[in-house]
Amino acid sequence: MGLWFSLFSIVILVLLVVGGVEVFSWDSLFGVLIPYAAFVIFLIGIIYRVGKWAKTPVPFRIPTTCGQHKSHPWIKANNLESPYNSLGVIGRMALEVLFFRSLFRNTRVELMDGPRLVYGGTKWLWAAGLAFHWSFLFIVIRHLRFFTEPVPFFVNLLEGMDGLFEISVPTFYLTDIVIISAVTYLFLRRVVIPQLRYISLAADYFPLFLILSIAITGVLMRHFYKVDILSVKELATGLSTLNPVTPEGVGLLFYIHLFLVSILLMYLPFSKLMHMGGVFLSPTRNMANNNRMVRHVNPWNYPVKVHTYEEYEDDFRVKMKNAGLPVEKE
Repeated sequence: MGLWFSLFSIVILVLLVVGGVEVFSWDSLFGVLIPYAAFVIFLIGIIYRVGKWAKTPVPFRIPTTCGQHKSHPWIKANNLESPYNSLGVIGRMALEVLFFRSLFRNTRVELMDGPRLVYGGTKWLWAAGLAFHWSFLFIVIRHLRFFTEPVPFFVNLLEGMDGLFEISVPTFYLTDIVIISAVTYLFLRRVVIPQLRYISLAADYFPLFLILSIAITGVLMRHFYKVDILSVKELATGLSTLNPVTPEGVGLLFYIHLFLVSILLMYLPFSKLMHMGGVFLSPTRNMANNNRMVRHVNPWNYPVKVHTYEEYEDDFRVKMKNAGLPVEKE
């Protein structure tokens, strides 16, 4: 149900652009107003979610560890697996964010005939996830050439690396192949594996379809249905400099691409995709495991009136003696 609902939603979004641009000529709506609104919603949503997480009390040290804790000098500690200082936390966070270290060591379990449990790795999931996120980052950075003038040197350098093999004319970027392949694998994995398909919801399928649609429309514009790059540059530069224009020759496919990107921006802060920011605020990752070295006091503690045992016994001594309960004072 979630799969077909998500697919139908993408079709509806595309049809909205087709009708709005081709029938009603709402170029300014889809080229200016919606992108601006999407960017504002994206910023507000990010600030709201991060602020809400930052204000959530974390009264205990709860870092996840799987290595030797720092104790005696003659016992070798593992500062990445059980970080005891800020340097270890930074190192572990860097490995997690840049290389998905915990996902690399993740395992799956299956019940086989016998019955017997069989454990295995999930390296294909790790590879697809890593490829998807890195290619997505490269594509975002590569698109900065449309919003800047002159184009920063690192954008040109990255673009040259991305089109290293110079396949076809214009050059087919490696990240285009990688992101489409990775998203397709992540989608097929949810469809083919029965257990995963059973727990998958529309919130799992929709971002996959949305990102795949954005990638496919981008490839179609570059290699099959050419658009006027100068017009696209003019529109993008106008958006970034707050002097929006809707030049001629941009084309319907570009508006579909831009609208889907806008939907992704609006959807991201309120979806599972927000893990991109949440990982930095996860107390299981961003805390040092130094409970033996530092006394941690809950900063959210507030003074409360306590009822000591002595006071309790003073209040109920007679009743306790009548009930046969022992008392400290006669």
